[in-house]
Amino acid sequence: MTGITQSRILIIATNGFEQSELEVPRDKLKAAGAVVRIASLDGKDIRGWQKGDWGDTASVDLAIKDAQESDYQALVIPGGVMNPDKLRQDAGTMALVKRFLSSGKIVAAVCHGPWLLVEADALRGRQATSWPSLKTDMENAGAEWVDQEVVVDNGIITSRKPDDLNAFVTKIIEEIEEGKHRRRAA
Repeated sequence: MTGITQSRILIIATNGFEQSELEVPRDKLKAAGAVVRIASLDGKDIRGWQKGDWGDTASVDLAIKDAQESDYQALVIPGGVMNPDKLRQDAGTMALVKRFLSSGKIVAAVCHGPWLLVEADALRGRQATSWPSLKTDMENAGAEWVDQEVVVDNGIITSRKPDDLNAFVTKIIEEIEEGKHRRRAA
């Protein structure tokens, strides 16, 4: 079991991430005492999407290809339509997501972020939520989609939208403090 103040958390994102869905978890997890790193496809700073237009730039610490699951207790995947759509097409990103999933570590995805969990075939037989337009994708991937602000199924945390971020971050902290989960294959 790892306390939040001893934990390291990786956020993966690229240009077009939903601004608040990266910033709120990053800032609240840091405020709780975690070390938070951001990885992008090329290791360069990325620009968010906010209220229908380009938002602020987020500083990036490393390239996704250089991130090692063994260095972190949790993985956070922000949404935005562009961000997860680009990430799920990158073989290296998907390999990293699958390593986190198979390790039993916390994997948290919000809004459109669960698209990576669909791509990883990690939702079969699990409860999950997302932005409503992903409901059919999630159900086709075998999930029992529920309309709740945050859903946890054996260390996989999903949430619907920016309004749910406080519950999302609270649940990430709780699950990190609970520790690794023995996951059955999806």
